[in-house]
Amino acid sequence: MADNARAKRLADLIREVVAQKLQRGIKDPRLGSHVTITDTRVTGDLREATVFYTVYGDDEERAAAAAGLESAKGVLRSEVGRAAGVKFTPTLTFVADALPETAKTIDDLLDKARASDAAVREASAGAAYAGEADPYRKPGEDETDGDAAE
Repeated sequence: MADNARAKRLADLIREVVAQKLQRGIKDPRLGSHVTITDTRVTGDLREATVFYTVYGDDEERAAAAAGLESAKGVLRSEVGRAAGVKFTPTLTFVADALPETAKTIDDLLDKARASDAAVREASAGAAYAGEADPYRKPGEDETDGDAAE
């Protein structure tokens, strides 16, 4: 349990340090303000860290940001080691986060569902019930059927 808490604290620290360094310390034009660090996960032995990031832009900007992160990996790891003060600084692996694409897919599906609901609502606007509006019998109504069965 304590190892998980330590890994979580280290992951949070790595996320903050990498984000700050990308914002202020790295002068690579490929890593402009369109790169966002979304999450960081550290293994239980604190040896490896996976840093998830998003890039707002087209495929060319995403590829340039991935190359920029790979080239800045050593500087970022040194900065993490300085800030963390741990015996072994975790190796950093950068992974593009699929969250924006997943969110867009969900939004598209929700838009389709809304359009389908609107079409059903429009088709049923002038519709009438096939039988009576309330098909259930109520106590005291039409009890002749019950008497005939006896």
